[in-house]
Amino acid sequence: MITLLVLLVIVIGVIFYIIGIYNRLVQLKNRYLNAFSQIEVQLKRRYDLIPNLVETAKAYIKHERETLEAVIAARNQAVAGLKAAQSDPSNAGAMAALGGAEGALAGALGKLNVVVEAYPDLKANQNMMQLSEELTSTENKVSFARQGFNDAVTEFNTYRQSFPPVFFGPMFGFSKDAGLLEFEDRVAIQAAPKVSF
Repeated sequence: MITLLVLLVIVIGVIFYIIGIYNRLVQLKNRYLNAFSQIEVQLKRRYDLIPNLVETAKAYIKHERETLEAVIAARNQAVAGLKAAQSDPSNAGAMAALGGAEGALAGALGKLNVVVEAYPDLKANQNMMQLSEELTSTENKVSFARQGFNDAVTEFNTYRQSFPPVFFGPMFGFSKDAGLLEFEDRVAIQAAPKVSF
């Protein structure tokens, strides 16, 4: 009788332990999904600011049509990348595509900033200054939100890969790691800069 009671207690303990693993996986997944929604809010704000920035620049930069079109094309590509990532924030491929699109957008905006520097009247335009300031502020918020998302994803992946969740995760539908969101090209960043005089 005591052996049966001890066995029953052990079985109940194991069941509660497995339930705890499931609940922790759900909690961590919900945390990174929430973190992605914070990125989404900031990226949408950024995407909404860009057409206003381009429209303001158009009046001054008539000979730089290619630069303006490149910014709009990169913005549209980033919007498409965000929509793909929204459907499954755990998809590493969607996160990589969004990161690549954001990198292209950052490059196009960088070229626009170089062009703006060549037009003092545009640079001094009050609307342009305000839009640039809002865009910079939003970029900072995106960076913080991305860091929070990547931290949440790393915590989820680490727990999912640890023992014993690695065995129980696939049974509960947590069979793959979530993807990090990286905007920069890590290879280019890690390479030493080339300087020539």
